[in-house]
Amino acid sequence: MKKRDFIKLGGLTAGALMVGCTSQATDGTIKKGSSLKKGSGVLKLSYKPYELQLRHVFTVATNSRTTTPVVLTSIEYNGVTGFGEASMPPYLGESHESVLGFLSKVNLEQFSDPFLMEDILSYIDGIMPGNHAAKASLDIALHDLTGKLLGQPWFRIWGLDPGKTPVTSFTIGIDTADVVREKTLEASAFRQLKIKMGRDNDKEMIDVVRSVTDVPVFVDVNQGWKDRNYALEMANYLSERGALFIEQPMPKEQVDDIAWLTERSPLPILADEALQTVDQLLGMKGIYSGINIKLMKCGGMNAAYKMITMARQMGMKILIGCMTETSCAVTAAAQLSPLVDWADLDGNLLISNDVYEGMTVVDGKIVLPDRPGIGIIEKKS
Repeated sequence: MKKRDFIKLGGLTAGALMVGCTSQATDGTIKKGSSLKKGSGVLKLSYKPYELQLRHVFTVATNSRTTTPVVLTSIEYNGVTGFGEASMPPYLGESHESVLGFLSKVNLEQFSDPFLMEDILSYIDGIMPGNHAAKASLDIALHDLTGKLLGQPWFRIWGLDPGKTPVTSFTIGIDTADVVREKTLEASAFRQLKIKMGRDNDKEMIDVVRSVTDVPVFVDVNQGWKDRNYALEMANYLSERGALFIEQPMPKEQVDDIAWLTERSPLPILADEALQTVDQLLGMKGIYSGINIKLMKCGGMNAAYKMITMARQMGMKILIGCMTETSCAVTAAAQLSPLVDWADLDGNLLISNDVYEGMTVVDGKIVLPDRPGIGIIEKKS
């Protein structure tokens, strides 16, 4: 079933679906035997701030950090709960304060049918501009909830083959040669790596990694290069050393320089910081050859699905990525992974205090859980 058909028929599905019994199963779905009727309940939103602890200091071209603030959300309907998450790395401009402030304005109790997803998400989007991570936390929770009510994972609702998930990269942050070598050795189970660049040791970063492994690498510069000639020199250097693409090589404001580089680079040039929402996507054509979609940037699974569809029509390459997140948001993004060229879904592996279990990585490849909704369960404390 195509997603747009699912959404259009959502209200009818909720009204006609006879699922489960009167109690909730351990995975959050309704057990067989009870009827869930359209309009038989209200949506109840809960949320709380949380701080992710990173396993290592995480350094990119513009900053270093050891924690990431997140807000964990849940939407309950007739005893079934969907989970969501907002992750706020520094460059997004969101914080605990801003997300909690946005969520305090949300009144989901006016809705009695969770399957009217477009109406609910349109209401959420209209509360305030921006706040994409906050909106993503609600979108993810709503997808988790409706998938559980249907008793199906979202990859199956979208008609996707879980066997077509890509391998995911593992991220190596900017650091000293010894630490980079150690991190690369620790990532030996992964078949692709993402290397952060954009400071004064770019060539050392790739050369140290290559002294340990010959697996393909993604390169993420986080806007760190300012000179287009240096960027082209590095593109050629990296192409000779097994790089697959370069992500956001220069500041997003240097549009002409990026277009110049894309035209000459032997490697695809992907937009990350330059692209957040679906309405910005058409403007990427001719400047970049691909895009990095993140739920926290675009506002959630619904928007990400639309961006993938549009990017394919534009002939662009697609990477699906993440922030440092729990398994909630990472597994939500993974539901879309059979549709993309590359995946960088390791955010949950970079933290030490995950509160959920979800997607796993086996021989470097994403394995989607065969559980309803986005497929996560709460970890037992």
